[in-house]
This record gives sequence, C-alpha cells and structure tokens, in this order.
Amino acid sequence: MIQAIWNDTVIAESDATVVIEGNHYFPPQDIKKEFFKPTETSSICAWKGIASYYDVEVNNEVNKDAAWYYPEVSELAKGIKGYVAFWKGVEVK
Repeated sequence: MIQAIWNDTVIAESDATVVIEGNHYFPPQDIKKEFFKPTETSSICAWKGIASYYDVEVNNEVNKDAAWYYPEVSELAKGIKGYVAFWKGVEVK
C-alpha cells in the first residue's frame, strides 16, 4: 500500500498508483478529499496536458498547490486522467 503523508497525516492511500516520471499518481477515489481544496493554479506538460492543483490542508496548516492532477489528458496519458500526484514536502512511501 502506497501512502501520501503530510503534517503527520495520511492524505491518500492506494495499492493502485501509477508511476510516471518518478511520481506516484493516486486514483481519485483513494485521496482523502477532506484535505484537498481546489486552486486556480495550472501548468502545462507537453505530453500529458494541462494540470490543475489542490492545496493540501491538515490541522489548519496549508501546503499551497502541493497536489496536482490532469482533469483532461492527451492520448498518451489517458491512464492518469484525474489521478493525483504530490510534491512540496508531501512524503510518498
């Protein structure tokens, strides 16, 4: 089971992550939605598409744009549509 942990709290847990470019992408049903707040941030990946971001909020602390996902993807990335990946100090193990 792969877990994403921030601020000593498990914010996602799955045995079905997809690893791309060293990042574990968690199925959307395996994140704990109460810790995620959508943001207006976006970025572009040349081969995956346009990423959207979440702030991660645990115990009244916010990790800005610490999670991202692709709501729409290119044909090459269709296996991670909606899946969530992490950075900015979120530990994935």
